[in-house]
Amino acid sequence: MSQPTKTPEPPYVAVIFTNQRTGEDDAGYGKMATRMVELAEAQDGFLGMDSVSGEDGLTITNSYWRDHAAVVAWKANVEHQAAQKMGREKWYQTFSLRVATVERAYGFER
Repeated sequence: MSQPTKTPEPPYVAVIFTNQRTGEDDAGYGKMATRMVELAEAQDGFLGMDSVSGEDGLTITNSYWRDHAAVVAWKANVEHQAAQKMGREKWYQTFSLRVATVERAYGFER
């Protein structure tokens, strides 16, 4: 069983990416998604990521960043921009992206 990403004490930034795939080019999408995780993990200010997918293909990915400047830098990454373009052209039926500042966070672990 996976565990939620451990994040530092707030404040930090959450980017919430919700999408529904087209089902086209699953292999290409999987390869690109793996590359985007590798790239994000190497990006300055990246704190972690949680992602879940339903049987209907709806996926929600939360990525966590040190600050808004780190999110802007991630958005400007050339490889990330190419992946976004492919997503719009081929892989996503629909998506939404939300950026929020986390002001409070707590949890429980047995």
